[in-house]
Amino acid sequence: MRAPHENSDLRYVRHTSAGAEYVRQINAQESDRRTRGAFRDLVLKIAPPGARLFDFGAGPGIDARFFAERGFRVDAYDIDPVMREYFVDHCHDFIDSGHVGLVNGSSREFVTSDGAGPRGRADVVISNFAPLNLVDDLHELFGKFAALTGAQGKVLASVLNPCYSGEMRTRWWWRRVPRLWRDGQLFLPGPQAPHYRRLLEHFGSAAAPEFRLTRVYRGLPSPCGAHLNGIELPDGVRLAWLQLLRYRFIFLLFEKRPRP
Repeated sequence: MRAPHENSDLRYVRHTSAGAEYVRQINAQESDRRTRGAFRDLVLKIAPPGARLFDFGAGPGIDARFFAERGFRVDAYDIDPVMREYFVDHCHDFIDSGHVGLVNGSSREFVTSDGAGPRGRADVVISNFAPLNLVDDLHELFGKFAALTGAQGKVLASVLNPCYSGEMRTRWWWRRVPRLWRDGQLFLPGPQAPHYRRLLEHFGSAAAPEFRLTRVYRGLPSPCGAHLNGIELPDGVRLAWLQLLRYRFIFLLFEKRPRP
């Protein structure tokens, strides 16, 4: 299933907050702050010190600045021009010093451009707060991620859980779930922005052949740090859903397949 034919950048941008308003909204709820913290903890565990990161769907640069402050070299991209303007202002000192770079252009220009990011090939592509749920063609995007990363490259993505227990109590979820199980994905018109909900198996297929989905993580921190362990895939797919029901966001780790 694909979204209606329309300029995809405009379709998503005009439904979402941007810049300072986005920063206010994303920091307003404790659950969102904890989710961001859990994702950052996982990046710090997965990425080696001083690694190159590529922040896809970077928004206003909150995460890019966080990781640059901790010694990472960060390149970033977001489709929203307002977000990119805020990003430049928010990260201006790290941009001036060469520790952060921003890629401009439309989503079509981004996925069809050649080569790696401004600082070379990334060790890890990060994507926080569900940018992948806004993308029509994941297979094409993972092809771009393959070009952005080195031989041992990884992708760590925060995505919306299609089987979140908070939504399973609603009628709309039960009306749509047969289509979700049949197609592996479901396109929803809103209310904040049109987006997809996708099963783990669909993400795994879309990432192939360049990447394989290896682990899935809970989208909130736990006192004992269990959220950093994750659930190994693909053998644990069915078990994973049972452990992930109460999390609105889940984190997916993709690892690059070795070349034959």
